[in-house]
Amino acid sequence: MSSSFVDLVQVNLRGGDGGAGCVAFRREAHVPKGGPDGGDGGTGGDVYVQADRNVASLLAYRDHPHRRAPSGTHGGGGKRHGARGDDLVVHVPEGTQVKARDGELLADLVRHGDRYLAARGGRGGRGNARFLSNARRAPSFAEQGEYGEEHWLRFEVKLLADAALVGFPNAGKSTLISSVSAAKPKIADYPFTTLEPNLGVVRFRDHEFVLADIPGLIEGAAEGKGLGHQFLRHVERARALVILLDLAAVDGTSPDEQEQVLLRELGDYQPDLLDRPRLVVGSKGDVATDESEQFLAARPDVLRISAVARQGLDEFLGGLGNLVDHARGAEPAPEPFVVLRPAEEGFDVVRDDDGAWRVTGRAAERVVAMADLTNVEAMEYVQQRLRKMGVERALHRAGATEGDLVRIGPVELDYVEGIG
Repeated sequence: MSSSFVDLVQVNLRGGDGGAGCVAFRREAHVPKGGPDGGDGGTGGDVYVQADRNVASLLAYRDHPHRRAPSGTHGGGGKRHGARGDDLVVHVPEGTQVKARDGELLADLVRHGDRYLAARGGRGGRGNARFLSNARRAPSFAEQGEYGEEHWLRFEVKLLADAALVGFPNAGKSTLISSVSAAKPKIADYPFTTLEPNLGVVRFRDHEFVLADIPGLIEGAAEGKGLGHQFLRHVERARALVILLDLAAVDGTSPDEQEQVLLRELGDYQPDLLDRPRLVVGSKGDVATDESEQFLAARPDVLRISAVARQGLDEFLGGLGNLVDHARGAEPAPEPFVVLRPAEEGFDVVRDDDGAWRVTGRAAERVVAMADLTNVEAMEYVQQRLRKMGVERALHRAGATEGDLVRIGPVELDYVEGIG
């Protein structure tokens, strides 16, 4: 692929970290026992992926894949809360799919403005003023800020075009799109001139549509031969297909054989592509071979054109415009696809390979991750929280015994019997 068009990248997105809560006490004249007044830390910013019609490629992420939202600031005395980190919006082209590293589709951002929450910011820690109670009159601890979520994701662009030109290398696709639109693809008389898709807006009489020039397919493309999968991906969203047959193929491949190979590759890649409306067109009609002339005589449904001589273009554009208009009217408006993950509730107790117990679950892990484990009073608070959540009881029922190692997130604790 050329350096100007990138349609597949791996990115690392991380939400901002939460700010730490503050430990502070009122210090005022004539107030000998001022209470706690430490403020909360600010929440870290979220990371959103958003489709933007002004972005043409994923080039910005190829060499710089890491994106991180700003963190929240720390709380202060006088119950001053830290500022929230700003959200980060990662702009991608329309038609971008967001996938997990294992290939699971998380979001399909079809139209301008579609967005997906890719990484949440960490929660800000609570200041010591939040832990004031009848039993705890002067809390000497506060919560640390929570780390923001971090994910490696894959962005894939699938072009949004009304019609796609599908043909062998050097079949004349680039010449055709340059003749009927303002697109200026590279044109030369050797195969694989086009190594990236080109889009052109076509305006003809009452018709206006987007035409895509897909790089040439070869036999075996559906199995990934050459750059088949990269090219075929861009055909998936096209409302209509133009099967472009070379009537003067240099290698002597007949139009009939070209059509069979192209349809077979489309069907092998995605069977429903064969159900799309399609127009079969013979290119280079001004220099057609004798074999091609016989093919055209037997196939009145195949339209003869010559982009260089500008023959048959009006009939081609009119027919394709009607095909696109009909396809538009027959389909519902595309909806963005976004995976909504429910907030994780509860926890699980499992046994690690080394015999230690592991408590998993966002709520339990958050209690430990945000605690100041160097403070004895904070550790007592953590134990109370875990006890109320039922963690200690669950460990007891699972068979934990005195002195067993318990892991919660990155923290290791010793289990004490008699609590469950």
